[in-house]
Amino acid sequence: MSLNPTDTTNNTWTEENAAGWLAKNEWKNGLGLQPHETVNAVTFADQYHKNKTAWDKAFAFLHDNNLETIAPGKYDIEGEAAFAIITEAPSKLPEAAKWEAHLKYIDIQYVIRGEEQIGVTTLAAATVSKPYDETNDYANYYAEGTLYTAKPGTFFLFFPDDVHRPNILVEGFEVVKKVVIKVRVA
Repeated sequence: MSLNPTDTTNNTWTEENAAGWLAKNEWKNGLGLQPHETVNAVTFADQYHKNKTAWDKAFAFLHDNNLETIAPGKYDIEGEAAFAIITEAPSKLPEAAKWEAHLKYIDIQYVIRGEEQIGVTTLAAATVSKPYDETNDYANYYAEGTLYTAKPGTFFLFFPDDVHRPNILVEGFEVVKKVVIKVRVA
């Protein structure tokens, strides 16, 4: 049984109805940013509807704050359900950037100023290089993946099955201002 994009009582999402829900943009609540092409619409739709309050507050944080002027630091959004980390720091050479994934939190990663490359692959295509650290919610991996350029206007979503390698230097953009919003996995 497929889910009507406006009916959140049934948790069966398909590629088709999730893509329809994503395209309707109602979840944005006025946010002008676009999800990157790598976003898994089915997982996003499922997680959004299971934890709508945290997601809505996360997107409101992006919409309601002047991200250009907001100071680096950690910001509460919805207690343990969602928080933001603003950084303004140098990017890394490719050999210094590590593959990572998280189990407790989903990453919304958005470059506010500058550009960086982000590697993306699946958990199934990666091998653990550093076991999961429950306190810091990450494991590191050996992996090969596709590199994408992250820049203002588009955000990435990384779910527990998404292994990612952020903060890779793009020449000419040595320092990048970025926000990572952590939304608790439902």
